[in-house]
Amino acid sequence: MNPQIWFLTGSQHLYGPETLQQVADQSAEIQRTLAAGGLTAEIVGKPVLTDSGAIKRLMQDANADDDCIGVIAWMHTFSPAKMWIGGLDALRKPLLHLHTQHNVSLPWESIDMDFMNLNQAAHGDREFGYIQARLGVPRKVVAGHVSDPSVVSRIDAWARAATGLQHMRGLRLARFGDNMRDVAVTEGDKVEAELRFGVSVNTYGVNDLVAVVDAVPDPEIDKLVAEYRDTYEIAPSLLGERLDSLRYAARIEAGLRQFLTEGGFGAFTTNFEDLGGLRQLPGLAVQRLMADGYGFGGEGDWKTSVLVTTVKAMGAGTGRGTSFMEDYTYHFGPGEPKILGAHMLEVCPSIASGRPRAEIHPLGIGGREDPVRLVFDAAPGPAVVLGMADMGDRFRLVGNEIEVIPPDQPLPNLPVARAVWKPAPSLSTSAECWITAGGPHHTVLTQAVGAETLRDFAEMAQTELLMIDSRTTPDGFADRVRWNQAYYRLARPL
Repeated sequence: MNPQIWFLTGSQHLYGPETLQQVADQSAEIQRTLAAGGLTAEIVGKPVLTDSGAIKRLMQDANADDDCIGVIAWMHTFSPAKMWIGGLDALRKPLLHLHTQHNVSLPWESIDMDFMNLNQAAHGDREFGYIQARLGVPRKVVAGHVSDPSVVSRIDAWARAATGLQHMRGLRLARFGDNMRDVAVTEGDKVEAELRFGVSVNTYGVNDLVAVVDAVPDPEIDKLVAEYRDTYEIAPSLLGERLDSLRYAARIEAGLRQFLTEGGFGAFTTNFEDLGGLRQLPGLAVQRLMADGYGFGGEGDWKTSVLVTTVKAMGAGTGRGTSFMEDYTYHFGPGEPKILGAHMLEVCPSIASGRPRAEIHPLGIGGREDPVRLVFDAAPGPAVVLGMADMGDRFRLVGNEIEVIPPDQPLPNLPVARAVWKPAPSLSTSAECWITAGGPHHTVLTQAVGAETLRDFAEMAQTELLMIDSRTTPDGFADRVRWNQAYYRLARPL
């Protein structure tokens, strides 16, 4: 896919061909300025729109074009909004309303009515805004001149969200076995997920995977082991007496990658309670597949797996990472309270602070051989953790802005990849609000995507998002949960 954003400019025939040519020329300048700002997707300009038939046809074309991830609309002049009704009603791609103008400053000494009639986005965009509000069209509004980097940054946040939504809408997920027995939050309505997000979630027998794993030829395993040696630090035992374990980890990776590639899957889950003929719980293989953009959820958690790959798609090209994560345990003091996050094995090396180390250690659950995994600390910096829960009548996203920090001390006896973070606004408020919202214990930790992109995504997907940040208070957050409950109940179709 070549992600494109279609740029639509509104006007009307009243102004005549000379003015409309100026509108087209100045729109092209706006588009070039946006593109020069470094947007994630390609800007594709469309002819100036002046009648309802052309608008509706263009929106239908956008819906049908797989490369189009969304449309930006700008009313350069006045554009009577009744002619936008059919097109906006037909549009199924994300919409951003850009409220800008060609000039940065007013030409105070030379300004006349010709200039006013041409440069009246302040007038036309309010007309366009009304009809969007009247129709209830989900959209983002960005106001400011496109030469302002903050304007481009906000548009890019939306473009990244649109990229994630497009990725999710075509996603196929393979569950190897079911979810962990008696766990509630990893359950979910897969039919509703396909209706809401477009993701197809289906289960495959673990031994279907095992058959592919067992058939991997030795030369392919040799190649992967050589790649491991070039990429990671390797515990000496894995190159000596435990080499067979490393080679079996490579066998799992090769077989799993083949299964996912041949089936067109972009995400998957495993479950330590259902390993079939696998000799190890997949660890290293999962970590490396996540680093390549695949979604993953432990214990059959398909909702988190969907989120992992979706957020990875949003953060592509940033050079920062996204991983499956779990809040594991707390440090209440001394010093500032913080959270230690990890999982049994499966944390993505895209968030590592340095070169990961491949190690082998016993695993007290699963009843299999000792699994190979990558061990590292997460890189420090701002991040967001995001989780999805099925509330019965809707999906709910819960997010928390955090700061990943180095551990207070080394962790020589913790044989897994891990992240330590300070949640906003504090550990106590964050935990109280997360639990009040029913947020899951499995999450996505991302340093590649910020809260604005996640809010844009939730708006596009018409999915509830509760974000915990520096301004959050427990009482105010509890009120939001109650208000949202009422809103989503009232908004449900009969």
